[in-house]
Amino acid sequence: MNKAQLVEAIADKMGGRQQATDAVDAVLDAIVRATVAGQRVSITGFGSFEKVDRPARFARNPQTGERFRVKKTSVPRFRAGQGFKDLVDGSKKLPAIGQVAVRKSPKGTLSDSAAQPETIAA
Repeated sequence: MNKAQLVEAIADKMGGRQQATDAVDAVLDAIVRATVAGQRVSITGFGSFEKVDRPARFARNPQTGERFRVKKTSVPRFRAGQGFKDLVDGSKKLPAIGQVAVRKSPKGTLSDSAAQPETIAA
């Protein structure tokens, strides 16, 4: 699905194609601007966007074997939320068309994430 298809998919719910285009553009713009500024954008149940710094390193040309230096850079990273993961792997059933597939869990159903530090596998 590309951006135009996304706009068409939500046009009926938004009251028209122009409103859907404006909504998609506004959401994407807000995510990009916050990520570029170094902020983490978290959408409960869907996922989070963040800016990650990659340090300078040496790489190797696979054809010649020559080593060369790669400059440090920043890249965007998206991590899918648990609700999205559950729908994709099939452990949770996708709701009928017309219902929201990913929404915030009811209050009190999420464990306290501050008490359990997140581990990152290398």
